[in-house]
Amino acid sequence: MGRPGNKKQNKASNVMHDVERLRLLLASFQPFLSRRKPAASLDEFDAEAEELIGELFGETSELRETYEYAKMGEAAALLNMQEEAQEGGAQDTYRESLQQRKQALDSCVVTLQTGGGGAKSPLANACVSDYMSHDVRSVHKDVPIKEAGRLLQKWKVGSLLVDDGSRYLGIITDTDLSRKAVAKGMDPNTTAVKSCMSKPVISIEDDEPLATAIALMKKKAIRHIAVTEDGTIIGVLSVSDILRAYAELAGLNAEGQGEDDD
Repeated sequence: MGRPGNKKQNKASNVMHDVERLRLLLASFQPFLSRRKPAASLDEFDAEAEELIGELFGETSELRETYEYAKMGEAAALLNMQEEAQEGGAQDTYRESLQQRKQALDSCVVTLQTGGGGAKSPLANACVSDYMSHDVRSVHKDVPIKEAGRLLQKWKVGSLLVDDGSRYLGIITDTDLSRKAVAKGMDPNTTAVKSCMSKPVISIEDDEPLATAIALMKKKAIRHIAVTEDGTIIGVLSVSDILRAYAELAGLNAEGQGEDDD
């Protein structure tokens, strides 16, 4: 019969081994951030990262889902920009998605180091109201999508609620603009927001657990969700907010991520 001390040592050794695997993965990710030539394609890296996170935390774990969201990035709304500006905007979007990947992987490392592998999620006690954005921005349903893209950039947000002057009808995101409008060849000057908004508005109460919001966002395949208080919209929760929550709750400084990557 094994001694308790040996079991603890073996567990600690296993954790150290898993942490080292994640750190090696992060090391192989550095070329993407520093613009050096990586050993593998980004798709190949994503597949390896998702497989490892799934192995360590479970295929349906919040960390696995968070990485899936991170690799999608925040699609840029470029409809209102000149061609020469579009390239820079696309690069910013690409770099943001890389930083979100790194943040998700850093969260995995710290979660293991603090005993979170296969244990209680860092978000277990987090509430939607703790990490939502209180900055509610909206646009009228008849506004051209070009203007919606301009407002997204002006306000530095990833989504706008769509209204008819008296009530909210839906939501339009940077992803809606890039995937629906651009992909379908819509004229940004004449196509109204209502033509590519997502409806109805999916919402969650501000006192709900953050984990519940993540599950709902995954179920509905959305990256932004309206936050309500007694049925009235008071904010928005995005994938970026969730990544920030992971970083903070896992003991990371989200603002410091990637500062030495160039």
